[in-house]
Amino acid sequence: MSKEFEVRREVLLPGTVEQVFAAVTRETAAWMFPIEEDPAVGGLGPQDPKVKVWSPPEHVSIRVDGPDGFFNALDYLIEGRDGGTALLHYVHSGVLMTDDWESQYDGIGAHTDFYLHSLGQYVKYFAGRPVQYVAVSGPSVSTKPGSIDVLKSALGLGSAGGVGDEVSLQVPGIGRIESTVDYLSPQFVGLRSADALYRFYGRDAFGSTVDAAHHLFSPTADAAQATTAWQDWLNGVFA
Repeated sequence: MSKEFEVRREVLLPGTVEQVFAAVTRETAAWMFPIEEDPAVGGLGPQDPKVKVWSPPEHVSIRVDGPDGFFNALDYLIEGRDGGTALLHYVHSGVLMTDDWESQYDGIGAHTDFYLHSLGQYVKYFAGRPVQYVAVSGPSVSTKPGSIDVLKSALGLGSAGGVGDEVSLQVPGIGRIESTVDYLSPQFVGLRSADALYRFYGRDAFGSTVDAAHHLFSPTADAAQATTAWQDWLNGVFA
C-alpha cells in the first residue's frame, strides 16, 4: 500500500541564513546524517540531479523520484531575522509504501522535530566545525516496546528527568562524558557536551531498534574507535 505524506515545520534557528544554508546543503553530518554529495562542492550543489531549486543562501529543494510514483522531497526556505537568527520553512513530502502508514508517518514527524532541534544546536554551538559522524544500531531485543526507557535509565534519566539536566556517563573505550540534556521526548534523547551532540533514537516505538547517532566535533575524535565503543555500550545496555 502506498500513500503520499507531507510534514511541514517552521522553526526559528539561532544562526544566520548563511549558516543554516551551509548546514542543510554541505554539513548535514553535523546534525542529521551524511548525504550523498558532489565532491566538487563538498555537499549538495546546483549540478546534482536531486537538486530542483538552488538559490543560495535562501532556498534549496531536493527531490528523488522512483518507480510506481514514488518520490521523496525536501524543501528548505530560509528567511533572515533580527539578531543573527533565521526562520526555516521546512517541507518533507513523498510517498510511503507500507501497510503501517500511520505509524511510519508519526515516526517521520517525530524524527523531523528531533533533527530540526539538532540543527539549531549545531548552528548555535558548533557552526562550521569539522565533524565525525558515528551511528550504531541496538540489538534486536531493543525492538521491544519500551526499550527507550531502558536506555534512558542507563543514561541516568529517571521519570523526573528533563532538559537542562546534567548527565555524567562512563563509556568504555572513550572515558567519562559530561553533558547536558538538550532534548527529551518519549522517543528521543539529545545530549550536548563541549565538543559533541549525542543523539539516541527510540525507534522501538516504530517497530525498529533503539539506535544512537553522534556528531563529534573534537579535532582528536576517532570515528572508528567511537563506533566500536558506542556499539559495545549500546549492546551492554540491552544485554
